[in-house]
Order: sequence, then C-alpha cells, then structure tokens
Amino acid sequence: MPPENSKQGIWFATYLQPHEAMLRAWLRSRFSDDDAIDDIVQEAFLKVLSASETTKIDSPKAFLFATARNIALGRIRKQTVRSELSLADIDALGVLDEDADVSREVARSEELELLTHAIQSLPARCRQIITLRKIYGLSQKEIASELDISVNTVETQGTIGMRKIAQFFNQLDK
Repeated sequence: MPPENSKQGIWFATYLQPHEAMLRAWLRSRFSDDDAIDDIVQEAFLKVLSASETTKIDSPKAFLFATARNIALGRIRKQTVRSELSLADIDALGVLDEDADVSREVARSEELELLTHAIQSLPARCRQIITLRKIYGLSQKEIASELDISVNTVETQGTIGMRKIAQFFNQLDK
C-alpha cells in the first residue's frame, strides 16, 4: 500500500481502508476460496487506487466492491478455462445461483461494469443521488436529509440522472 503521507496514501486511508473488513466478509460469503481472498482484496485496492489517479471516483466503496467481485469472477473463469476446477468445484464455490449458468453470470458482471461506468459519467449531484437511491436504497426524503437539499431537488436530479443513464445505454445500442 502507498505511504501514509502521500496523497494516494491519504485517499486510501480515507476511502478504501475503512471498508476492508466488510469487503473481506462479503467476499467470504460469496467465494469459498479463503486463500484467494487476500489476493483479491490486495488486487482490488491496487486497481481502485490506480483508477483514482486518472478518474474521479465518487463512490469508492461501491467501486471497490464491484472491482473485487469482477476480480474474483475473473479468477474463477481463468481457473475454469485452465481446467483447474471441475464443474462440481464451481458449484461448491457458491458464486453462481443454482439456476444461473456461467454465461448469465458473465453477462451480469459485464452489465454491472457498464452500469458503474454509466453512473460515473453522471454529473456529481446526480451521481450522488442515484448511488444513494439505487445502490443504498435510501428514500428521497432520506437522501434530501443526507445531502441537505430539498426532496424536490432529489426528485429532479434523480430523474435527470436516470435519463442520462438511459442515454448512455441507448448510445451503446447504436
């Protein structure tokens, strides 16, 4: 990890490190390979730190968790391709729903990544409101209180944010 006195070290200590225990618990609940969790956490921290140098990340926790999930799924895919895991081993990992197949999970992971990019492309206020509403499930009243703005502003900015996300995905279809 970066030195504590560096700008990157301060950003890490402020926005990423407080979520380490929760990230580890979340990974353990979804991926049974305890040996790989340390590596996944470390790699996720490095990727998010690297991304923070070139991109403003308004939701570091959500970005960290999405990054860690993608890393874990990527490892499973690589192991599967190398035939290091049998199909029975993949089921034992508990990553995939029993009725979901690998292609659906890969598509879901890619969709999550696209959604993350769509949300990151929003103006700051819209991004905050969409993240609090859709990711954290807060009500409009709770968001207004949290951000010290009116409920009407939350509703208006939320609508603008959702329209911009729809435009983002419409441009991908063209």
